[in-house]
Amino acid sequence: MRRHLIALLALLAGLVGAGAAQAQNRFWLVNDTGRVIERAYVSSSRVSDWGPDILGTSVLPPGQRVWVTPNFGDCILDLRVTYQGGGEESRMQVNACSLSQIVFGRSGAGAGASIGGGGAGASIAGNPSFYFVNGTGLTIREVYVSLSTDSNWGGDRLGQNVLQPGQRLQVSLPAGRVCTVDMRVVYADGRSFERRRVETCSVNDFVWR
Repeated sequence: MRRHLIALLALLAGLVGAGAAQAQNRFWLVNDTGRVIERAYVSSSRVSDWGPDILGTSVLPPGQRVWVTPNFGDCILDLRVTYQGGGEESRMQVNACSLSQIVFGRSGAGAGASIGGGGAGASIAGNPSFYFVNGTGLTIREVYVSLSTDSNWGGDRLGQNVLQPGQRLQVSLPAGRVCTVDMRVVYADGRSFERRRVETCSVNDFVWR
C-alpha cells in the first residue's frame, strides 16, 4: 500500500513538472508599433509550418497585448506578424522560456524580460549577416537580401545556382549600420515573395517558410 502511494505521488509530481515545463514558453505578444497587427503566427523553430493565425477573427491594435499559449512545449520558437494595410515582421529562434513578453515596435526592455525590434531597435549597431535556409518544399531560383535602409535589392545572391529545400545560403551584410533586412525570393515556377524589416542581428539561421 505504501509503495503504491509513493508511486502515485511520484506520478503526480511528474505530471505537475511536465505541465510547468510546458507553461514556460507562454508570453505576452505586445504591439508597440503605430500599426494594427492583423495576423500573428507562432510555431516551433523545428517545423516548417506556421500553423493558424493565433489572433483568429480579432486584431491587435497599437499599444495592446495578447497572452500567447503555444500548443507545443518547445522553448525556441518563430513568430511572424502581418500589419493591416500590408507589411510583415518576423522574429526567428526566440527563446520564449527566458522572457515574459515579445515586443514588436521597439527594442527590448530588460535583459531576459522581453525581446523587441523595429522602430528604435532597427538602428542598433550589430552584425546582420546570417545563413538563409530554404525551409519550404520548393526550389528557390533567386534570393535578394538588402538592408532595410537601402533603396535597391542589389544582385541575385544565388547567381547561376538554385537553392533546394533544406539547403542554406550565407548572406554577408555590412555590420554596424542596422539590424533589419528586406528579403525577396523567386521560386522556380516564377512566383516571388517578399519579407520586410526582418531582424537578423540576433539569429544565425533565418528559415524561409
